[in-house]
Amino acid sequence: MTASIVLYNNDRKILLESINSFLNSDTKESLYLYLIDNSPTDELKDLIVHPKVEYISNPSNPGFGAAHNIAIKNALKLDSRYHLVLNPDVYFETTTIDLLLNFMNDQPNVGNVMPKVLYPDGNLQYLCKFLPTPYDWIGRRFNPFKKMVEKRNDYFEMRFTGYNKVMDVPYLSGCFMFLRVDALKKIGFFDEGIFMYGEETDLCRRLIDGGYRTVFYPKTIIYHHFEKGSHKSFRLTKIGMQSAIYYFNKWGWFFDKRRKQINSQILRKINENE
Repeated sequence: MTASIVLYNNDRKILLESINSFLNSDTKESLYLYLIDNSPTDELKDLIVHPKVEYISNPSNPGFGAAHNIAIKNALKLDSRYHLVLNPDVYFETTTIDLLLNFMNDQPNVGNVMPKVLYPDGNLQYLCKFLPTPYDWIGRRFNPFKKMVEKRNDYFEMRFTGYNKVMDVPYLSGCFMFLRVDALKKIGFFDEGIFMYGEETDLCRRLIDGGYRTVFYPKTIIYHHFEKGSHKSFRLTKIGMQSAIYYFNKWGWFFDKRRKQINSQILRKINENE
């Protein structure tokens, strides 16, 4: 099994926590980790020296998905069965990887699985979502009516499910994507037209169209130092808007029949299993 973390001027302590979470996993699988450094310099090169870690300096910074694609292509050469896309601010217990490996081995039609995600203080992060409409990604953010936004969040972020059961989810967060490599061989890697934000949405959607399930698995937990950077930086806000425009130009803005089909099918499945 392989994994990749994309770096960009990261906090060393938090990054090491993420690296060690993966390397210290209690599993019989052979593990290998790629660090793809999009930073302008290679100052993080000396962060860790380990036989199962490969550091790749990538100062041209082609984006989040493009950097992970470098690692995924290398993973194919190692004949990896599973590849973990891991954020540099995520950490987890030693049993997490093995629990997910067992789940994926038992469910060959699952292309991507994500565990329950908590803040370090133990509060839940709502990272399961339906495929977005333009309102969900653009209009919702600028809506001044909080009650209206919260009502939409209850649906869009699937809060009504309780986040306490295994379920199919159309759009899983990119902070922790446990991917089946055979599925990536079939449907392709991250769309490099998206610099950052939304590349996981696009990939989940293509996995579903390729006949694979994308699943939330709350029987194991990870912790995420989550900050909405796009809400604090004009540059990241601009990148987020550009990504949204690219995504909706690709899949459809207000008239997207397939989005409606996927969301409706999964909602129906959730209701049937209650």
